[in-house]
Amino acid sequence: MAVQKIPVTVITGFLGAGKTSLIRHLISNTQGKKMALLINEFGDLGVDGELLKGCGDETCTEDDIVELTNGCICCTVADDFLPTLSQLLDRDEKPDHIVIETSGLALPKPLIKAFQWPEVRSRTTVDSVIAVVDGPAVHTGMFADNPEAVQAQREADEMLDHDSPLAEVFEDQLACADIVVLSKADLMTDEIIADVEKTLRAETRTGVQILPAENGALDPKLILGLDAMVEDDLDQRPSHHDAEGEEHDHDDFESFVFEIDPVIDLVLLAERAKHVLAIEGVLRVKGFAAVEGKDARLAVQGVGSRLDHYYDRPWTPEETRQGRLVVIGLTGFDRQRVAQALAG
Repeated sequence: MAVQKIPVTVITGFLGAGKTSLIRHLISNTQGKKMALLINEFGDLGVDGELLKGCGDETCTEDDIVELTNGCICCTVADDFLPTLSQLLDRDEKPDHIVIETSGLALPKPLIKAFQWPEVRSRTTVDSVIAVVDGPAVHTGMFADNPEAVQAQREADEMLDHDSPLAEVFEDQLACADIVVLSKADLMTDEIIADVEKTLRAETRTGVQILPAENGALDPKLILGLDAMVEDDLDQRPSHHDAEGEEHDHDDFESFVFEIDPVIDLVLLAERAKHVLAIEGVLRVKGFAAVEGKDARLAVQGVGSRLDHYYDRPWTPEETRQGRLVVIGLTGFDRQRVAQALAG
């Protein structure tokens, strides 16, 4: 009797694009299917994993969420990803669907090649690759090949002197995608959405759907169950790194964790986080804070000029109410200045 292969959805996208919001919505609307998540967190603290563990959905329990924290998932396929996936597949109670959230720096193609390995090929199939794109960022020319748009962005932010490697990651993710989720649609007009879609279509394959979304709220039926069998279709998904045997280097980035005391003034915390985001070379700030007088934990996520904070779940009795923020940036960014900005 043939073994039913477990479908796997790979969700990729750049830092702060909205991958976690999309996944939270998926696991809150599983319609009874048992989901498992493999999360590749870039940094010293598994923030996205902790965010997702707060979803409280019985079809995706804490035991069904596995974090891969040993580096970029496409760089640690043999040492980290494949053994972890195999352990998940060996469970007595197997998932109905597996969702993989890559780090913002991951190239999807090396990861998908791993599904051609015998130990997983007979038991899984890559149902689809979903690229989540920050719509407002694309509108401003971020990671685009349009020289005029790039130049305009450079005038506002010197960080884009390092744009070339980031643009290649962005383009590789689009070129491999079966569906592109255009996030933060609520921050764009219909005209801007149409303009962004036109830009994205220049980098995607024919027939790839672009779906605008607000806070990751998309019907799972639109992005799960595509049966694309991506592992057998890699030749049709070009990559900047094809000629290099998929070798690549993420040494352009680094991160560190900053612990923060319980917060009294949320406005002050937001101001300090925004100051950090404005420091040259800083790409993203994310993590948690304890707020005095509140039983719920405050989630903090910031990228570019945008900063979001919200209470994601109650603190558990065994947890120490200690805040932690991960700061991710280009190699060599001023850590001392970041620490001073957060400390006030």
